Amino acid sequence: MKYARISQVAHYAPRQVITNDDLAEIMDTSDEWISSRTGIKKRHLAYDESTSDLATKVAEKLLTKADLSADELDFIIVATITPDSLMPSTAARVQANIGAKKAFAFDMTAACSGFVFALSMGEKLIASGTYQKGLIIGSETLSKVVDWTDRGTAVLFGDGAGGVLLESAQMQYFLAEKQGTDGSRGEKLTSGFLGLSSPFAQETPDQKYLAMDGRAIFDFAIRDVAQSISETIEASHLEVEDIDYFLLHQANERILNKMAKKLGVSRNKIPANMMEYGNTSAASIPILLSECVEQGIINLNGNQTILLSGFGGGLTWGTLIVTI
Repeated sequence: MKYARISQVAHYAPRQVITNDDLAEIMDTSDEWISSRTGIKKRHLAYDESTSDLATKVAEKLLTKADLSADELDFIIVATITPDSLMPSTAARVQANIGAKKAFAFDMTAACSGFVFALSMGEKLIASGTYQKGLIIGSETLSKVVDWTDRGTAVLFGDGAGGVLLESAQMQYFLAEKQGTDGSRGEKLTSGFLGLSSPFAQETPDQKYLAMDGRAIFDFAIRDVAQSISETIEASHLEVEDIDYFLLHQANERILNKMAKKLGVSRNKIPANMMEYGNTSAASIPILLSECVEQGIINLNGNQTILLSGFGGGLTWGTLIVTI
């Protein structure tokens, strides 16, 4: 039986930081309005870097930390909804940037659940026994799909990337998982619609910008995602008290507060960093994981049990319980 483990973590964010006060200069909003409703105080926005640039920085950090050559990688998966292009994939660009000539690479599109979906996929690749090492990266430049005249969405999102190195292991580190999709509610959160434009079709317009029914997404997170988390814990044969930390998608501080009450866990077990980054979609969980390791909250010694849960467009949700 083959197993996989998270052996290294890393994150990267653009140097440019935009505060709520900065946003108040270009739209009808304020620091109090944004922070009281979301917990967000600032966000990093790309100035001259693309999604693949951010992901490449993370990949380079992971290789350096592990003292690995890029030639030792078997695969690279990048979770993103803001690729540089539809082809080549963002992962292929990263593969070229770091010189990982032996690795196959592809993108995973599952919005804010993307990193969890990709991590689950990477674990299965290693568990197959065919592959030994791979990078799982969440990377986003959401600033390019936000309508900067819409304060309802523009204040929420930021750019950044985070990721992990997965390696083969001799014992089980991935304990349980549950993933789901409900396409019937997909129109509640949309982005990047490409219309028909050929001379042989009825022309339909592109809808580039992100659009969201905030109340519907809030209710979805509190109801469906909380249930998914509870079901995953039950499937793991653990108790809620056995989970050391819950690393949840960083969409809104109110959601985290509601989740804590619904799950019956201390809010101290649910770290947050959306106040510094905003919602970075597929990058939010790996950025948070990397920061928690950097700050000594989580270690990589294999003695902590961590729950990762992402939720967002699709609608999608995914939960993993891992020993780290």
